[in-house]
Order: sequence, then C-alpha cells, then structure tokens
Amino acid sequence: MTKKAIVLVSGGVDSSTVLAYVEQQGYEICAISFNYGQKQIVEIKKIQEFIKNYKVKEHKIINIDLKNFGGSALTDDSIEVPNYQSASEVGNEIPPTYVPARNTIFLSYALALAEVKGISDIFLGVHATDYSNYPDCRPEYIKSFETMANLATAEGVKGNKINIHAPLINMTKTEIVAMGLKMGVDYSTTISCYNPTNEGDSCGKCLACLVRIKAFEENGVRDQIPYTKS
Repeated sequence: MTKKAIVLVSGGVDSSTVLAYVEQQGYEICAISFNYGQKQIVEIKKIQEFIKNYKVKEHKIINIDLKNFGGSALTDDSIEVPNYQSASEVGNEIPPTYVPARNTIFLSYALALAEVKGISDIFLGVHATDYSNYPDCRPEYIKSFETMANLATAEGVKGNKINIHAPLINMTKTEIVAMGLKMGVDYSTTISCYNPTNEGDSCGKCLACLVRIKAFEENGVRDQIPYTKS
C-alpha cells in the first residue's frame, strides 16, 4: 500500500527541500499552499512552477485573508518589511515579518485535509534558523501541535495516530541548501523574499533574502534567482 503525505509548500528553499525529501521517501504527495493575503503574492506563481518538477498527485491552494487581522509586515500595508545589512542584526527578536499564528492556521488546514483523506503524515519545513525568531517554528511547538492533533480529531481518537514531521528542524539554512543540492533540487524556481518585485525579483535586503544568500555562499554555489539591482 502506497504511503501518503500532506506537504505544506510555500515556494521557498525549506518547503521545496522537504517536498523533494518526501518524494524520495516514496510517499504519494498531496501538497497544500496558502494565499493568505500576503504582499508577496508572486510566491503562488513560483509554487505552481516549482511543483511541476515533482510527482504531486494533488495540489490545493487555500485562500485565507489574514489581511483582515494585519499585525505583520507580510500582510499589513501600514507595516514596512525591514531591510538589514546582515541577518545577525535581528538577533533573537521576533521581527515584524512574523505573521500571528500563521503556522497554527496552516497546520490546522493541513490537519483537516489529512483527516478527510485518511492521511496520517504531515510534513513542513520549519528549522533551526527560523525558530530563534519565530515562535511557531520551535520543536516544542511542533510536538504540542501533534499532541493536539491526536486529541482533537476523530482519527486520533480512533487510534489512527497523526504525525507532524519537521525533517529539517535541527538544520541551519546552509545545511538545508546542501541537502537540497544533493537531491538535485532546482532552487532557481523558488522564492524566499518578503518584499519581491511584481516580476518576482528578490530584494536582497530583507531577513529571508539575507539568510538565503548566506546559505548559498557558504555552500560555494551561486543562487540562481534574480535580485533587484540597487
């Protein structure tokens, strides 16, 4: 019987690497992505482009308008995406690009889909570089959500355990890129930027860009995506 998995796909380095990893593990993949009112809507097009490289049986794009809440530089027009000289400037602070409860919302949708489809494995790309700044990327959060998932669903109550997998959780961005390159991931169709142009060029100055640029540099590989010239 073929194993099945739900994979959260955002179009960036992390979820793209997880998608490749899950495919190599022999799972039949149902991908789920979110149009959540983010300013960087170009990521949806990037997801649709990237996902063609993999054997994804079904891809659902869920529309949620988190602009109704705001509170983040990614969803609130009154909050600008900050630029930095280096990622270390942020320290361990929670940056303005944190979207309140985003992973909880996304995982809840993935959980509902998994239960409907009778799938017990959900994968997402949170990791060590993120969880110092984003509370919903921490290992203890993932464990807690899995506990909740098995308490709050019919499948869990029946004893059909639901597993939340974060295979990159203890890895840095540099290690993730190295892993993806070994698997042959084509990162040229991905996007990490919090403030890209309408054409999809990355800004090169936001936290996500700086972490990504450093990861490729430390792997001795040129990042193939376009950056704005400024």
